[in-house]
Amino acid sequence: MRGLPIRAAALALAAPALADHHTTPEQDAVAEAVTDFMDAISSDDRTLLTELMVPEGMIFVHDRMDPDNPRLAIVPVAEHVERWKTRTADYEEVMNYSNILVDGDMAQVWGPYSFTADGTLTHCGINSLSLVKRDGEWKVGNTSFTMVAPSECMAVGADWVEGDDS
Repeated sequence: MRGLPIRAAALALAAPALADHHTTPEQDAVAEAVTDFMDAISSDDRTLLTELMVPEGMIFVHDRMDPDNPRLAIVPVAEHVERWKTRTADYEEVMNYSNILVDGDMAQVWGPYSFTADGTLTHCGINSLSLVKRDGEWKVGNTSFTMVAPSECMAVGADWVEGDDS
């Protein structure tokens, strides 16, 4: 598992956004849950997402890869994690946690991300992750994310990658 380098990259990207203002212990716990989620995407263990997501949740994919033909896909989390288990590529998602809001057992994390498959940047976008606290643990409930071509990474704030779709 490649979790430690990914974790370090994710925390490094989160730190500047969070350093501008004081974070609460709950915001830190939410950031840690999101980092675990990003690590699971990069993990060779395709079952980890099952442990980190609420199976009743929904995923909203705002696909803008073709700006002239944007698409919205809505996928139940339970269906997504079953499909995820069969994937074989080497994935990595890096996110800058630009904004973390917490109210009791509800949290929202927003920020730009980049996504690679087998070492190739495939897209970037904005993640909006809704988390819920169940039995003392933060889990990803619903997610919404945009997908744009690599040439648009800078435009969505994923400034750690060079946007080149050639």
